[in-house]
Amino acid sequence: MPDDFNDTGYMEGMGAFQNARLRAFWQDFASFIRGKSAELLSFEEIRARLRLREENYKGIQDVPLEQIVGSVGRYRDFTQEFLPRKNQMKERWSRVYAVASGMVGLPPIEVYKIDDIYFVRDGNHRVSVARQMGATHIQAHVTELPTSVDLHPGMTEDELNAAASYAAFLDETLLPVTRPHHVPLTLSERSRYPDLLGHVYLHRAIMMQTQGREVSIDEAAANWYDTVYRPAVTLIRKYNILDPKDGRTEADLYLWLVDYLSEVRQHYGEGTETRSFSDALIDFLVARQISVPQELLQEQDETVQLARIRVNEELRRLRPLMERELHDNNGNGSLEEDDTDMTAD
Repeated sequence: MPDDFNDTGYMEGMGAFQNARLRAFWQDFASFIRGKSAELLSFEEIRARLRLREENYKGIQDVPLEQIVGSVGRYRDFTQEFLPRKNQMKERWSRVYAVASGMVGLPPIEVYKIDDIYFVRDGNHRVSVARQMGATHIQAHVTELPTSVDLHPGMTEDELNAAASYAAFLDETLLPVTRPHHVPLTLSERSRYPDLLGHVYLHRAIMMQTQGREVSIDEAAANWYDTVYRPAVTLIRKYNILDPKDGRTEADLYLWLVDYLSEVRQHYGEGTETRSFSDALIDFLVARQISVPQELLQEQDETVQLARIRVNEELRRLRPLMERELHDNNGNGSLEEDDTDMTAD
């Protein structure tokens, strides 16, 4: 036992464990009734689904306990609130409680950080005890895995699936590498990421046709971002087109703009006056009976040239390929993990 271990703290820990186990039982029961899992997130599964590779050690930090939502190897042993789920944990949990209530306190834990959430590498029992003792933060050695995907505590399975689809799009286009400060390209419907990726592949085909050379997908994605997507987002932001209450994103509206321009050209031919993003935005506002800013009527943005390839036909050809690519790389199924910590708690 550690030098600051005391029998009084140990006995208090036994009682605290019983209370925590009872709460864990009811939390598991409520989750079962709702048809949802009460266990922690699996670090290895999330890392695989988001295609995370790089790791950067950030030193010792005070980590908010409510943002620790997963574990490397013990995600089945605790509920989402880090309540113990097994009676066999009583001895170890109570000993950790005794140390935590002593003069020295607990040593720092080890965690992985992905965006705004954390996964315990070593120290699951310490996190559980600290939460039951009413602490809000815990010291931890933090190793960060950089990502452009937004994560937060309490994400639903649908939200995690959407994050995985977005990560697949970013991994395919390499925009986090070629354009590390890119604006978000998130979609409200994850089923449309193949469409967004199809636009990149379409842009690549146009580049190869006009330049007469092979163009890599990352080069095409960077050029598409600079010359097509970013200008569209600039216009959307400039005239404050989106209503936050609608739940739509800038990427949603971008897809609508491009699809609309394509439909107009197919219907009216190349002689149509609606040829640019600003033209499409005007039509968008008029159709919704929203006042069109005078500045938008005078906007001189460059025409989006999509006439060389029939957009709808090309996207119909590319979509099954993109869907298959995203499906194959989304990490279907849970990955089995080691059921023990790397070191003792």
